[in-house]
This record gives sequence, structure tokens and C-alpha cells, in this order.
Amino acid sequence: MNKPRPKNTATVSAERKFEVLRRPLITEKATLLSAFNQVTFVVAPDATKPEIKAAVEDLFKVKVKGVNTICQKGKVKRFRGRKGTRVDTKKAIVTLAEGHSIDITTGV
Repeated sequence: MNKPRPKNTATVSAERKFEVLRRPLITEKATLLSAFNQVTFVVAPDATKPEIKAAVEDLFKVKVKGVNTICQKGKVKRFRGRKGTRVDTKKAIVTLAEGHSIDITTGV
């Protein structure tokens, strides 16, 4: 008989919460997602979904329904004839439960 797996719950230290969530991402697409009760953040490259969920719930005092992550590789660009690479970034799209919202224009 299979035992039910416990849900992924992460306990995150106070310092790690501020390291996981780097900044909110404010773009046209991220603004359109707010209609679906979703908020986008730039997160640490080594952050996991349970860590992101715990950090958002604790810092903003909201209930998180789900977390989707995107790893974006940096583009190769030229500057004054020399090749360079932009920084790799990781984004998290956080879906909030009904009735909850985050005002990202105010500070934490």
C-alpha cells in the first residue's frame, strides 16, 4: 500500500527569503497576468518552488495557489565589436488564491 506523499513545505530563514525574491518584474506581459491573479518575480537561480512559495506567503501575508518557474539563458551580444553574454535569469510566476492580492508598487 502506498503512503500519501507529504506536500513540499519548505522552511526558509529570514535572510533566505530576501535572497530568494530579488525583485518584482514589471513588464506588459506581467501586468496582463495580474488579471488572472498572478504576480511575477525575478528570483535567485538556485531557488526552488517550495522556497519561493514560502517566501511570498511569509513576506506578503498571502495564500499562494501555485508557482511556475522559467529559466532564461542570457543572450550573446556584441558591444564595441567584442562578444559578451547577458546574465542568466530565473523568473517565477506566482498564482495567488482567490481574494488575495499583492500591491508591488509599495515596499515590503
